[in-house]
Amino acid sequence: MRERAKSEEPGDVQWPGLTAEEQQRYARHLTLPEVGEAGQKKLKAARVLCVGLGGLGSPVALYLAAAGVGTLGLVDGDRVDRTNLQRQVLHSTPDVGDLKIDSARRKLEALNPAVRIEAHPIMLRASNALELIAGYDVVVDGTDNFATRYLVNDACVLAGKPNVYGSIFRFEGQASVFAHGEGPCYRCLYPEPPPPGMIPDCAEGGVLGVLPGMIGTIQATEAIKLILGLEGTLTGRLLIADALAMRFHTLALRRNPECPVCGETPTIHTLIEYQELCGWMSHPRDEKEMPLKNGIPQITVHELKRRREAQEPHLLLDVREPWEHAVANIGGRLMPQGEVAARLHELDRDQEIVVHCHGGVRSQRIAELLRQNGFERVSNLAGGIHAWSVEIDPKVPTY
Repeated sequence: MRERAKSEEPGDVQWPGLTAEEQQRYARHLTLPEVGEAGQKKLKAARVLCVGLGGLGSPVALYLAAAGVGTLGLVDGDRVDRTNLQRQVLHSTPDVGDLKIDSARRKLEALNPAVRIEAHPIMLRASNALELIAGYDVVVDGTDNFATRYLVNDACVLAGKPNVYGSIFRFEGQASVFAHGEGPCYRCLYPEPPPPGMIPDCAEGGVLGVLPGMIGTIQATEAIKLILGLEGTLTGRLLIADALAMRFHTLALRRNPECPVCGETPTIHTLIEYQELCGWMSHPRDEKEMPLKNGIPQITVHELKRRREAQEPHLLLDVREPWEHAVANIGGRLMPQGEVAARLHELDRDQEIVVHCHGGVRSQRIAELLRQNGFERVSNLAGGIHAWSVEIDPKVPTY
C-alpha cells in the first residue's frame, strides 16, 4: 500500500520548500490531507511529458500546470488549425497557423509562470521516443492515432514509465493507466494495431467537442495521483465514458503473460515505427510502388496531380457529404457514400475512377464496393482532400 502524503494544519504556516506565492496559489491543495505540504512538493519536483497538445492534451496540460507540476514536457509538431478550436481549448483564434507548442507555452506560462515548460516541437518517432521519455516521471498520451499510441506504450514499457492513456471518438472515450506496477500495458488490451483504414479517425467520424475535456481531465487526475502516490488509479482498469448517455463504467484488466512487449517472454525489444498507420504521409510517391489495400491501389495526391496536369482521363469521385464539399473541394463528381450503392448505374465501368473523401477511409470502402460490382479501374486517393490541402494546395481549406 502506498503511503499518502502528510499534510500540515492550515493557517499562517510557512510551508517548507514553497514560496509565499506558492502557499497562496496552492492553498486548496495544502489543506487536503492527501496532498498537503509533502504532496505539493512532490508535484513541484515532478516531470511529466504530454504527448500531443490537441483535444486531450489541452486539458491535461492546463490542469497539470495549474496543479503545480514543476516541469511539463510538451511534444507536438503540428500547427493550430481552425478546426481544432471546437475542442482544443489550449488554443484560440489568434493562434491559428502557429505551432501548437508555441500556443501552449503562452497559455501555460500565463496560467502558472512557475511551471517550467520543455518544448519539443517534433512528432514522436521510434528514433526519438526513448530518449524523450527517459527524462520524465510520467507520460500522458494525448495522441489521436494508433501509430503513436503503440509507440508511446512500447516506449513506456521499455523505459519503465507509467503511461496515462486516453482516447476519444464521437461520443465515447476511454482512459486507463498502463505500464505501471504489475498492471497491464496497452498491448495487453489490443495486442496488434488494426489494419490501416479499418477504424476512422475523429476527422472522419467526428467528436463531441466537450468529450476530450472530460477524458483529458481524467488523465490529468490520474497523473497527479501517480505523482502523489495515491491509491485508486486506473491501473488494471479501463474506464469507458459514454457522453451521450452520460454513463461511466470500468472493466477490469490484467497483464497478459503472452503480451509481446510486457509479457513473460516479450518479443518486442525495440520500438516499431508503424508508418503504415499514419495515413497519407506514409504512402510512396512513385506510382510503381503504389500499395494495395484489399486489392485497391492507393493513389497519392502527387500522382493525382500528375494525372490531372497530364490531362489523363479519369473520374474523381467525391464521396463526402454535401456540407464537406461546400467547405472544400478539388473538383470531380460529388456522390455521398450513402448514395453510391443506389447510383452505380450513373458510373461508367470502363472509366478510370479515383475515389476520394476527407482522409481516405470512406473512399476506401466505396472503392471496394465499386470493385465488388464490376468496376475494375478504381483506386483510392490516400489521405483524401486533407492530404491535397497539406501537400499540394494550401489554398484548399482544411477541416
